[in-house]
Amino acid sequence: MRTKTYWYAVLLCVAIPIPSEPAFAKGESSGEKLGDLLQMMIPATAYSMTYFNRDPEGRNQFYKSLATNLGITYSLKYAINKPRPENNGDYSFPSGHTSSAFQGAAFIHKRYGLTEAIPAYLAATYVAYSRVKAKKHDVVDVTAGAAVGIFSAFHFTTPRGGVEITPLVGRDFAGVSASYSW
Repeated sequence: MRTKTYWYAVLLCVAIPIPSEPAFAKGESSGEKLGDLLQMMIPATAYSMTYFNRDPEGRNQFYKSLATNLGITYSLKYAINKPRPENNGDYSFPSGHTSSAFQGAAFIHKRYGLTEAIPAYLAATYVAYSRVKAKKHDVVDVTAGAAVGIFSAFHFTTPRGGVEITPLVGRDFAGVSASYSW
């Protein structure tokens, strides 16, 4: 069964809010508010895709991936207790917003293919950018968050079929692996 891309696009587009006065009144920019919303919508869209594709196996893989992502992210936050930029609170490392966004995007990538995941990766990148721009995190925090999210999704998720492109990084090499399944 083919992925219903139009539903995926609709779900991701629902996440784009119209900037409003209350967002600015609370001290948050519309860009930060959009990042907050996308951080939740990307994994929600990934999860919804398991229903649209009638994919209970993928749903179970999503649960494992999400639980692992949250466990690693919050364990690191409390173990490291890094202050946020400009002393804007604690528990900065790694970025939870970024790890959630990239977990959802990487799940879509691994389960349904890179083509399906490109909009989610772009949105996840925006989430990371919005966290740095709002001075809630620095680049190291969002990079670590993205790595945790991608790792947790790639570790538990198997491809459903089609072309799979997987990044490979080792001690003395870096590259990609491509495979096709049907």
